[in-house]
Amino acid sequence: MNPKIAMCNIFSDVNRLKDFALVHGFSGIDWSFEIATLPETSEQESEWLDGISDLAPLEVRYHCPFYRIDLGHEDPSKARVAEMTFRRIIRLISGVKGKYLTIHIGLGRDSTEPLSWDATTDNLARVVQFGASQGVKVCLENLALGWTGRPDLFEKLVRRSGAAVTFDIGHAHASESVSSHHYAVEDFVSPHPNLVLNAHVYHTEVPGLGHEPPERIEQIESRLELLLDVGCKWWVLEVRDVGSLLTMKKMIDEYLNGSSVVEHRSSYL
Repeated sequence: MNPKIAMCNIFSDVNRLKDFALVHGFSGIDWSFEIATLPETSEQESEWLDGISDLAPLEVRYHCPFYRIDLGHEDPSKARVAEMTFRRIIRLISGVKGKYLTIHIGLGRDSTEPLSWDATTDNLARVVQFGASQGVKVCLENLALGWTGRPDLFEKLVRRSGAAVTFDIGHAHASESVSSHHYAVEDFVSPHPNLVLNAHVYHTEVPGLGHEPPERIEQIESRLELLLDVGCKWWVLEVRDVGSLLTMKKMIDEYLNGSSVVEHRSSYL
């Protein structure tokens, strides 16, 4: 069975988002929260829950791309704020029977200097455990920079915390660990192939410009094959420009339905 192809919540209007996704053949929504628009009151929370419920029959998974909100901040008060924020979001997700949440370590930072390794591993493990108690699988995403941009340290964070993995193939491509040939892209997933539950799919991240989609399938084909190898069933096309998104959707559909993919899969049966 082909993986589910999901899109980001690129429209604020839920009905428009749902209609667009269904018309263009998407199977799910990867819902990114924004700190500024998190529900604050019970009325706002109910409105958010109703909106998410209205996205059915699309599957919805969740993402916290929060800049500089870190579980492992060396300032315990800031680490505590981050943990409480993630716990609050986990409760929201649990309220709509959501099952997956992707979070980051060090997003928006050029250096890990203000972070504590021990606090990061301890607090991440605690959030993972809280998520499990609410029926939510917490997944750690690899970034282009920082600890999660290094396959060896990413592996340690995943193993010590019990988190699952969201594999961002564009961040992996942009990682200095990969561009320097010290590591290969597959090193982000080879230590834990059974834990790769989500993928963010685009070509690469360009500093100051964001996510760059592929111009041709050959640019990302080996990384897509890696996703097939590890059995990742949720592929988010993580670009927000509508034209680029639809072009990429067509490219991925043709790839998944092509004979090369069928042949590739058969070799792993």
